[in-house]
Amino acid sequence: MIIKVVLIAALAGAAFVLIRGRRTALSLLVRRALMLAAIAAGVLAVVMPDAVTDVAQVVGVGRGADLVLYLLVVTFLFVTIGLYLRLSEMNDRYVELARRLALHEADADAHRDCLEDRTVS
Repeated sequence: MIIKVVLIAALAGAAFVLIRGRRTALSLLVRRALMLAAIAAGVLAVVMPDAVTDVAQVVGVGRGADLVLYLLVVTFLFVTIGLYLRLSEMNDRYVELARRLALHEADADAHRDCLEDRTVS
């Protein structure tokens, strides 16, 4: 069945994206292209609903609704991985920012203490 190969390839792609974990310009381009393709496929599915069932039967799924469900599950997986990676990246940025702020405040405190020592002496 073709659908098994497609779903396994999609899951392997999701695993690759999760392991690689970096956002690049190429990944942004691919995501946008896939998003536009999904929108176009959605428009075609609304305009020609029988075509979804025909495609489903060609790839080895009984009904078009089942094919849509499979595709939505895979899409949800990719969206979840993308959000996880983005939140992880933002967390790393916040940690770096907190470290820099702590170092800056410690340096400012040391500088202020040094100035107070000079004025007292």
